Amino acid sequence: MQYQSTRDKNLKASSAQAILNGLAPDGGLYTMPSFDEVKFDYTTVLNMDTMSMSTKILSKLLPDFSEAEMAKLVHDGYTGKFETDHLTPTVPVGENFILELFRGPTSAFKDVALSMLPRLMTASKEKLGVDDEILILTATSGDTGKAAMEGFCDVTGTKIIVFYPHGGVSAVQQAQMATQAGENVCVCAVRGNFDDAQTGVKKIFSAVSKDQLLEGKGVRLSSANSINIGRLAPQVVYYYRAYADLVQAGRIQPGDKVDYVVPTGNFGDILAGYFAKEMGLPVGKLVCASNANNVLTDFLRTGRYDRRRPFYKTVSPSMDILVSSNLERLLYLLSGDDKLIADLMKQLSENGEYEVPADMLEKLHELFWAGFCGDEGAKTAIGKVWKDDHYLCDTHTAVAWDVAQQYKQANPEHNAVVVLSTASPYKFPAAVLEGIGEKAEGDEFDVMEQLHKVTGVPVPKNLADLRSRAVRHRDVIDRGEMLDYVLGKAAAEK
Repeated sequence: MQYQSTRDKNLKASSAQAILNGLAPDGGLYTMPSFDEVKFDYTTVLNMDTMSMSTKILSKLLPDFSEAEMAKLVHDGYTGKFETDHLTPTVPVGENFILELFRGPTSAFKDVALSMLPRLMTASKEKLGVDDEILILTATSGDTGKAAMEGFCDVTGTKIIVFYPHGGVSAVQQAQMATQAGENVCVCAVRGNFDDAQTGVKKIFSAVSKDQLLEGKGVRLSSANSINIGRLAPQVVYYYRAYADLVQAGRIQPGDKVDYVVPTGNFGDILAGYFAKEMGLPVGKLVCASNANNVLTDFLRTGRYDRRRPFYKTVSPSMDILVSSNLERLLYLLSGDDKLIADLMKQLSENGEYEVPADMLEKLHELFWAGFCGDEGAKTAIGKVWKDDHYLCDTHTAVAWDVAQQYKQANPEHNAVVVLSTASPYKFPAAVLEGIGEKAEGDEFDVMEQLHKVTGVPVPKNLADLRSRAVRHRDVIDRGEMLDYVLGKAAAEK
């Protein structure tokens, strides 16, 4: 199976090449032409452990790697990093189920993919005979940055630069990034919002490709954002894991559909659910949960994407996004029309909006349901879930929980509902504490201790000692300086 660019299907790459490149040369995203070659009988993985399940699914999506090769990469990527070998447990909460994706080394769902991506990237280098150093560029709205730096820390033959919006992440998220060790890691704040940082990274890829700025320098660019298929593919696995957990618990029978509610900003996490569905998993509705930056909700309801709207800083900052990159992959897979996608993306870049054809909107309505929840609604959800079920959830999970209730009310004949929980509540302690009716006092590290005293919920080990770690990264730049910053780092001695 050859991957191809969403904007020009003649630009093809093997799965290893797609992982190594990150973006296609024309700025498009690599994706498969269809799911025909990756479909399989989902019942064959229902009784597997998570490592074996990951091996099976990833070797389907990334066929340059045999199952034996993938088994080693999975073992090396995950062993000893998560709280349990199960990686992503599914727990019953009230009438619903919560898929806990935050049990990894940085307490965020990105760990599932970013524990694997460095292994996939170095294996791809070896498979393709590439000697160049790989310079990873990543924009983060909060969680990807730390998870990417943790994953790539001191990985031979790589450097990583993470850009995040200055003042646009939580104090805990910023501290996680600013204290990251590793001789090959670098993090830099960008004056602007996440969309500015993400657009800046895409422009760097374009400029380097167009003007051959790194030609002959022994360095090539790649990405750890979910625009990289090697980042997206591992996220497909936990949809299967949750389904298998419900079967094994006797809550559903094989063949029953499950509805998944996903808090998402860049559309990667929910797109992984679409991949799972198209590969054969009995997925019902994929429910897109947005915060006040509800551009995706509006799009999935109307077919019109319009980023020309106020940008809100919220208590769920990882979803503070107005340009959802992974949506491009979905639109290509639904239409198969690269010229249409190239035109839509051009309209978005030049005019800030586009509208999809009526037949595509009909397909979107068949697959997705969408809702949104603001800060007050999220805090109310945190308090209610804590009071009713003694379960402590973070602000992003709370958005999804609230939207799940909206979905169930609007669709009384719904299937079993799984809410994806994307981060530990201790990454956003002040908002969580306020949600359960307490007044936050002191800085966020004081508030973490306060939240623990009030709830008794353990603080993840990787967050407990953040305050005492030395700050290693302090750079702050304007968005127009990003290219020069990257070229300077690329030129630094290996």
